[in-house]
Amino acid sequence: MDHIAAAEERIVTERMKQKLNQVNTAAQSHLAPLQDHVNFTLQQAYFKCAYECFDRRRRQEEIGMCVENCSVPALTAQNLVQNEMSKFQVRDKVPSPIPNAVEERLNRTLMVCQDKFESAKLQHIKTDAAKDLESCVNQSVEDSIKTLPHLVGRLKASLSIND
Repeated sequence: MDHIAAAEERIVTERMKQKLNQVNTAAQSHLAPLQDHVNFTLQQAYFKCAYECFDRRRRQEEIGMCVENCSVPALTAQNLVQNEMSKFQVRDKVPSPIPNAVEERLNRTLMVCQDKFESAKLQHIKTDAAKDLESCVNQSVEDSIKTLPHLVGRLKASLSIND
């Protein structure tokens, strides 16, 4: 690979890292109110419920079961939010030229971008391969970000959160 192509690939890789960071930032900002609901509202309800479980008239195993039952709504909600967040979050390692550690939906579209880029490189079609790769990644990121409001709406409905 010549120096110009290597430099161009490094530039594209850096731009892709920035775009992937944009996905993380967007996901975190959209999902923050849901995480807040889980961390505060549901956790507070859990602790109030668990407090009520401690009654001297109850046996130890009854108290344990009561506390466990109190934790179900908070744990279920936390798992739901974390599962959805993991679909959008990008991990820290970003190898060149396309990161492999991107989750589910975004990963599938980025793999298509990577396949097109690798195919163009193998065929020695160097004219716009890097630009096409960057454009493909940009579109994938934009599409992922556009789905966030719908995801948040679905999660709010699942968690019975009213705006």
